[in-house]
Amino acid sequence: MTRALTLHDWIVAGIAVVAGVVAGLLLRALLRWLGERASKTRWSGDDVIVDALRTLVPCAAITAGLAAAAGALPLTPRTGRNVTMTLTALLILAATLTAARIVTGLVKAVAQSRSGVAGSATIFVNITRVVVLAMGFLIVLQTLGISIAPLLTALGVGGLAVALALQDTLANLFAGVHILAAKTVQPGDYIQLSSGEEGYVVDINWRNTTVRQLSNNLVIIPNAKLAGTNMTNYSRPEQELSIMVQVGVSYDSDLEQVEKVTTEVVDEVMAEITGAVPDHEAAIRFHTFGDSRISFTVILGVGEFSDQYRIKHEFIKRLHQRYRAEGIRVPAPVRTVRVQQGELPPLGIPHQRDTSTQARLH
Repeated sequence: MTRALTLHDWIVAGIAVVAGVVAGLLLRALLRWLGERASKTRWSGDDVIVDALRTLVPCAAITAGLAAAAGALPLTPRTGRNVTMTLTALLILAATLTAARIVTGLVKAVAQSRSGVAGSATIFVNITRVVVLAMGFLIVLQTLGISIAPLLTALGVGGLAVALALQDTLANLFAGVHILAAKTVQPGDYIQLSSGEEGYVVDINWRNTTVRQLSNNLVIIPNAKLAGTNMTNYSRPEQELSIMVQVGVSYDSDLEQVEKVTTEVVDEVMAEITGAVPDHEAAIRFHTFGDSRISFTVILGVGEFSDQYRIKHEFIKRLHQRYRAEGIRVPAPVRTVRVQQGELPPLGIPHQRDTSTQARLH
């Protein structure tokens, strides 16, 4: 200290600290009010920013009060420098955590808006969080007077050993980044692998991809395997798709009537069933003279992959009911077998030896 502490110094320092705390509480209340307003907007980014600032702004106000209190006290230059350095490091740490929350929240919001689903691609979120926290940590060390050059050198040398030890992990990491960057798969897509696994993509993280099957089971697929296998994405380039239902009618049916009745049923299903495409144009294509029927294909439009089961169910029920009302017969498979009567050829039974006679001879 350059001089002895007086009551006036303590009063001024206390007022500075109290002012900082009061300012922090008022700013937090203001941010809470702003958060209520932000929740009513369409963009989710403002919610993320306001929510993150609720921690930083009060902390900055209190830190400013502490800095003002330290400046009012007669501290030695060394003590004052240490106090300032410590408060600055704490403020940078709080700002780093807040920046990490804001940036990761915005990345998550962008991922959700582009995929159009509730799930998020956490691989980008995790990478962004690690990068921001690492930069903040290095800035804190530099502020405290610790040289970061040796640390960066050590990280550069040790990075090679880490890369060799984590080959599979890094392969999955870069495979996941490649998948999302190429937009071949996004959370919410329905995919089917050549190995048979299929379902909705829930999340793509730094190591694996989580797929939820229609039975509500989760399948965990390594990103490297997903990037290196043949895959069908039923949600790209668009989510709507067409499904084909095979139907057959008897040879004595009026095909014009069959086409007319089937078209009416298709239009009815497309207009009334949830998940169907209302503006889908019915398509019926006759293609085969079968053994007992004339076969044709009915093409239906569905909104997404899982809707096809409900659409097929309703279409078959209504088509069967309508065919019965119109007298259109859907024949069962019939096969005619002709048997020609006449003298049957000998069966060619081998000659049987008289074992009793042979026994007598011996």
